[in-house]
Amino acid sequence: MNFIKKLKIWVLIIFFGSNAVYAQEESKEILLDTVKTKSELMAGKIDPYWLTVTYDKTTHIIFPSKIKYVDLGSEQLIAGKVDEAENILRLKAATRNFDPETNFSVVTEDGKFYTFDVFYSEYPASLNYDVLKMQRLFERERLANVLLEDLSGEYAPVIEAGLKTIYKRNKKNIRHIASESFGITFLLKSIYVFEGKFFFHLEVKNRSNVSYPIDYMSFKIADRKTAKRTAIQEKEITPVRMFLPLEPVPSRSAESNVFLLNQFTLADDKMLVIELFEANGGRHQRIEVQNDDLIRAKQLINLPLLF
Repeated sequence: MNFIKKLKIWVLIIFFGSNAVYAQEESKEILLDTVKTKSELMAGKIDPYWLTVTYDKTTHIIFPSKIKYVDLGSEQLIAGKVDEAENILRLKAATRNFDPETNFSVVTEDGKFYTFDVFYSEYPASLNYDVLKMQRLFERERLANVLLEDLSGEYAPVIEAGLKTIYKRNKKNIRHIASESFGITFLLKSIYVFEGKFFFHLEVKNRSNVSYPIDYMSFKIADRKTAKRTAIQEKEITPVRMFLPLEPVPSRSAESNVFLLNQFTLADDKMLVIELFEANGGRHQRIEVQNDDLIRAKQLINLPLLF
């Protein structure tokens, strides 16, 4: 092989080799752009709510604002606004036993966009849906699924199940710790303990005709003998997490929540003070927990946990 032929071969090798490297780098860039785009799309993803419809009965959906636009995913659904109430949508299956699921979207007057996945059922669990309540439930479930860094990976599933179980069972094991004033009752229902964590189950009952908006709740270790409390005499305890966000307690109703705290005990001259503060109001509540109440905490592991 003469010099000219060898030179041509090397030129071709270099040419195709550089093209291959360039193509590989370009593929990497495209892949990175695709991943970035997918990540950005996921960040803006709107998760659908889901509901069931049937053929012989009408489902009603109540929105927080007037309905401006409805888009049905298929001809398997029939929908229309209620004339007397423009924030209520009527929905019905156009055919029996449609499969697979379909969907629909709604835009309301306040600019909100809602999307729903719809399944057929001969016996729907509900025929009436309140979107505002669905939003709150969705947020509660999302929050409940967040595992904080404070929870060790080994016991995180048990702790999550404990929060859920105590809330769902809603049992009262403590009967002597409560405050009542202005038509509001604030009480400690139970204390559980597991692997260095306390579970405080608290409830607010509103027997008045006025909603009780909650500003915040505090946990503090205070001196039992000092009537006038100061910042020096109090040590605030920050909950590791709470099962639900703090929401207003409507009139003539009750709401409970479960708070997770790192384990502690109290000296003889100390007590745990739990205070509840009303937003834009003065119906504040205060309860006191003694060391005897803490050391009598029930073992979480003895509960049939809901995972």
